[in-house]
Amino acid sequence: MKAVWQGKVIAESDRTLEVDGYHYFPREAVRMDVLRQMPRTGSDLQCPHGVRFYDLVEGETRSPRAAWSYEAPQEKMKPVDRWIGFWNDVSIR
Repeated sequence: MKAVWQGKVIAESDRTLEVDGYHYFPREAVRMDVLRQMPRTGSDLQCPHGVRFYDLVEGETRSPRAAWSYEAPQEKMKPVDRWIGFWNDVSIR
């Protein structure tokens, strides 16, 4: 699977996991250089899995909160602990 943003592959792996319709990539398969960690919002703090959102940034192009990771997942999300999920401006192929 590939995650494509702005026409560029930002993650690629044959080890993705699908949970609740979202594909998660192991961190080593993700171009972490385009992810910018964002401060947690009030609703982020209410997430039982310790969600952390990231903006995707390259040059002047930014996609807010287009990636996320669970940093303290409960049992259901443990298989994707600290893996990266994408949505919004990112296509998964």
